[in-house]
Amino acid sequence: MRPNPKVDSALHVLKGAVQKVLGTWLTTSVFAEGNKGRLTVEYDGKPTQEHMREIEKLANQKIAENVPIEMFEMEREEAEKKFGRIIYDKFPVPSHVKRLTITRIKDWNINCCLGPHVKTTGEIGKIKILKWRARRSRKELEISFEVG
Repeated sequence: MRPNPKVDSALHVLKGAVQKVLGTWLTTSVFAEGNKGRLTVEYDGKPTQEHMREIEKLANQKIAENVPIEMFEMEREEAEKKFGRIIYDKFPVPSHVKRLTITRIKDWNINCCLGPHVKTTGEIGKIKILKWRARRSRKELEISFEVG
């Protein structure tokens, strides 16, 4: 199955909302298939229903803003100096990779990511959080969603 640019882009939008509401930034895994996705972040706690409503609300506000989703390449050393560790997920890019592809939604989310992505957040459509699971033993929060 080919990756869905809307779902891959939605992962970035959702992660930005999770960062704003819960203060966590380290992604431990992502999954996308069809119009559904799953974002798993490092989180030592259990979010409330209100937290999850706020995450969904903020994500959909960012989509409604229809802001650009930028993709650009940078030398690894330059990217690390400019953006810091936040560009990486839990398992960083292998050290032999000297040039990184960065995906950025300005003032919202930035990550090393090859895509594919849509050009603006408005192309994603609405994000609906389907369920979430706090895995306290692993210090992870798993959020399943769909776009459309």
